[in-house]
Amino acid sequence: MKNLHYLIGLTLAGSMTFTSCGGGDEKVDGPEDGMDTTAKVETVNTPVSETFFQVPSPGEMLTFIKMVGDPKKKDISFLNPPDNQKNYNDSKSKALNFGIYSCDLSYCSIFEIGSEALKYFKSVKIMGDQIGVSTAIKPEILKRLESNLGKPDSLAVITDDVYFSSFEALEDSKQGPTLACVVAGGWLESLYIATQLAKWEPNSPVIERLADQKYTLENLIEFLKKHESDANVAAVKTDFEGLLAEYNKLTEQATAADAKKGKDSKATLIGGGTQLVMTKEIYTSIVAKVVSLRNSYTLTK
Repeated sequence: MKNLHYLIGLTLAGSMTFTSCGGGDEKVDGPEDGMDTTAKVETVNTPVSETFFQVPSPGEMLTFIKMVGDPKKKDISFLNPPDNQKNYNDSKSKALNFGIYSCDLSYCSIFEIGSEALKYFKSVKIMGDQIGVSTAIKPEILKRLESNLGKPDSLAVITDDVYFSSFEALEDSKQGPTLACVVAGGWLESLYIATQLAKWEPNSPVIERLADQKYTLENLIEFLKKHESDANVAAVKTDFEGLLAEYNKLTEQATAADAKKGKDSKATLIGGGTQLVMTKEIYTSIVAKVVSLRNSYTLTK
């Protein structure tokens, strides 16, 4: 087990993910919206699994989602409707959609859609009971959500509490295949929401960060491989390998600063001086694959 602040530092460096928060059951009154929350993250000592050195939580996309979207718009049209939870009857769909709903809950929290956050929490609670993490999602969490409506930073802490606690409950109970599907569903939903909010723009930092999710996807597939003896996990791994095939169309080039440095000093560029190049055509194909995969997990017959 590692401290969360160390984990976040490593995932930020290795896979271009974003701010994540964790905490205990103490009262959470986060900083005002817009303030840097990095210091808060670095002081939290929530124990997490080594798995998080490979795969980020949905909450780590919150800063990114807020950056690419309009916080005042409060659009929930692309989220998985909470009522769908009653239609997921098999273990695979329950685990995947628990991860998906956890991400939707985080999205509603950071965008201050309080009434919807409460609805998604209830769906997360119901599905959590079904996949064996009822002890991690305590009834008093709902009261914490209700008392912190209008405080996006506090809500983000609370919803990350739910995710991390659920993760640890599954790991402690040796439910590796279920955990793998939960993580896969949560990450895919975070990417799906980002692509619903982001618009194609050449040289956009948003598009660059979406391109860098290739590295996270590679780590996620490696994590899925650890449990691919389970048929459900094997199927999800195959799905994600199809998405990786789209990401593998990206090419690499030296960053602008390093290219100039190399030209001016005739120095050899050493690792870390490259970036992935996203074209509109590749972006379109990646988005189409993400939407197709996500809908195959959420839509009911």
